[in-house]
Amino acid sequence: MISELTQWLDAITEWFMAYGAWGLAIVSFLESSFFPIIPDVILLPLGIAQPELVLWYALIVTVSSVAGAMLGYWIGHKLGRPVMVRFFKEETVAKVEGYFERYGGFSMAIAGFTPIPYKVFTIASGMCQVRKREVILWSFLGRGCRFFAEALIILWLGKAAMAFIEEYFGLFTLSVVAVILIGYLCYVFIKRSRNRKTV
Repeated sequence: MISELTQWLDAITEWFMAYGAWGLAIVSFLESSFFPIIPDVILLPLGIAQPELVLWYALIVTVSSVAGAMLGYWIGHKLGRPVMVRFFKEETVAKVEGYFERYGGFSMAIAGFTPIPYKVFTIASGMCQVRKREVILWSFLGRGCRFFAEALIILWLGKAAMAFIEEYFGLFTLSVVAVILIGYLCYVFIKRSRNRKTV
């Protein structure tokens, strides 16, 4: 059963890859709300095959992913927690809710660098009634950093990029999350300090 599902997903991935940038854009949009195939599996081969277009591909996947996030937001806003617990583990849903309670819309920036599917965050953002502009802003930051980082690695390593990303990208993303989180906490601290001075 698992092997059949894997073969089915591989076949769909190859089908979308055959359409190049259009296939990448569609997968990126759908993956942000419900689709099981992540855009990286199309972005990386396309970028390695055409490194001169890899930054363009990174832009396409970023914009499409953020657009798809708004569909996920709508699903969460309209259907709420019941749809979350039906398709995702209760533990995963609770963890994402904790992110939003702690960091608000900034959680969308973290989302692109966690093992938790991005669609969980987009649906949860609507469920938690995060402001749309925050979802868009932080999604651009998080998804953009992820995809452009992959694009730059391809420009740097060429065909060896795939093996490098498979082995080290997890560690790299954790480092990026740490830097973004520290920057955000510094921003919050400075903002609160200024507000106290003006009171």
